[in-house]
Amino acid sequence: TSEQIEHLHRRFKQLSRDQLTIRKENFDSIPDLEFNPIRGKIVHAFFDKRNLRQESDGLADEINFEDFLTIMSYFRPIEMNMDEEQLDRFRKDKLKFLFHMYDSDHDGKITLEEYRNVVEELLSGNPHLEKESARSIADGAMMEAASICVGQMGPDQVYEGITFEDFLKMWQGIDIETKMHVRFLNMEPIAHCY
Repeated sequence: TSEQIEHLHRRFKQLSRDQLTIRKENFDSIPDLEFNPIRGKIVHAFFDKRNLRQESDGLADEINFEDFLTIMSYFRPIEMNMDEEQLDRFRKDKLKFLFHMYDSDHDGKITLEEYRNVVEELLSGNPHLEKESARSIADGAMMEAASICVGQMGPDQVYEGITFEDFLKMWQGIDIETKMHVRFLNMEPIAHCY
């Protein structure tokens, strides 16, 4: 809505410090992102040209307000008047955004190493979990992904990684539409309790 766009424009101006573009370092001032274990991946996603719906690959150095709106569109809620085709496209767009966060080398596959990196980042705040445990969790999840996507593999087969089609299968039945949101758009100061 025009009201949402106005709100996003105010937030954009606040983040950019009234400049025409936002750079990665502008995200350093967001308290809600500061303690997020995958903060780097989230910020990276804002500058990933694939998420900006550009044909080229790689990262943008800065984004303008139109780019910011494009990224924020991945987080918008479902509209009640969407038909099945629109809902399917809406869901795929959200999952493609998530897929790009995992696929850090931009090769169209989430490899075991990429998945391990994400799991290690997610679990990095847990002092009771060693790195080897995190790797084991990632390895187990990757084996489960292989069984869902490929089925029973032969002893000489190697699962190359999760493609986007595999990713869609894995998320089937999970309500991504209501789970993917952004809290840092709130512009009110946040009270911290000590």
